[in-house]
Amino acid sequence: MAIIEVNGVRKAYAGRPAVDGVTFAVDEGEIFGILGPNGAGKTTTVECVEGLRVPDAGTVRVAGLDPVADHGPVTRLLGAQLQESELQAKITVREALELHSAFHPHPADWQALAERLGLHTKLTTRFAKLSGGQKQRLSIALALVGNPRVVVLDELTTGLDPRARRDTWRLIEEVRDSGVTVLLVTHFMEEAQRLCDRVAVIDKGKVVALDTPSGLISRAGSTTAISFTPSQPLATGDLAELPGAASAEQKGGRIVINGTDETVNAVISLLARHRITAHQLRVSEATLDDAFLDLTETEPEPEADKETAV
Repeated sequence: MAIIEVNGVRKAYAGRPAVDGVTFAVDEGEIFGILGPNGAGKTTTVECVEGLRVPDAGTVRVAGLDPVADHGPVTRLLGAQLQESELQAKITVREALELHSAFHPHPADWQALAERLGLHTKLTTRFAKLSGGQKQRLSIALALVGNPRVVVLDELTTGLDPRARRDTWRLIEEVRDSGVTVLLVTHFMEEAQRLCDRVAVIDKGKVVALDTPSGLISRAGSTTAISFTPSQPLATGDLAELPGAASAEQKGGRIVINGTDETVNAVISLLARHRITAHQLRVSEATLDDAFLDLTETEPEPEADKETAV
């Protein structure tokens, strides 16, 4: 059952469309990713879901509620980590967590959240003294402290070091496993491929693809690359006839073939048939990053200046 429904949403700034007919549904209990170039309309889309912006056209529903007309009830079931947010400079981490806990009838254990997000040693630190990564982790904790049914995370690991990023990924998986639906906006392809059950790719305000990460990779025409240095020369004709091969070339004695999984098996059979050893054999699978580049424009247009959030 869909807990978030976005149907034909449009939003323009100064007459210029930022979101142009976006439609998707998020099933309860899944991690749903939104990918797109800078300025593609990702943040405007999720701000409409959060009730921070009013769509010019189309509808948004969260658990059947309108995020604008039913803003109060929606805020009680939806937690949000914004792409950019600030707290009072002198508020401490402890004070922020205690304050936000008080806003909710059944809050999570904020001390446990602080521990899981590596903030337990910063409880007495004022917000202005936190690093960028620490501020980001605090915003994630504040999004989760209300025990929401849905959490929106906009660029949640920006500013985090690789270890903190992976720790946060584990936390998000735990959040989903506890039954919370996650709407994740990210520009990290590895993050989307690791976490998301399904992904919508938005480009120039439109959804250009919606599928599982593996489905997007296969649909985008991305390939598997096989490279090796043969112990003796291989005939060019043999390489060209490999099933599934899109291209085959030799670079300084090293062979590079772009194809499919079928091509990998064919290369192994070919080498065995000719009793050729493949030195430094490398097989690189296509990634979501490859699919993203295939699906989106190479030069995204800058997003129009935004109005003040409603």
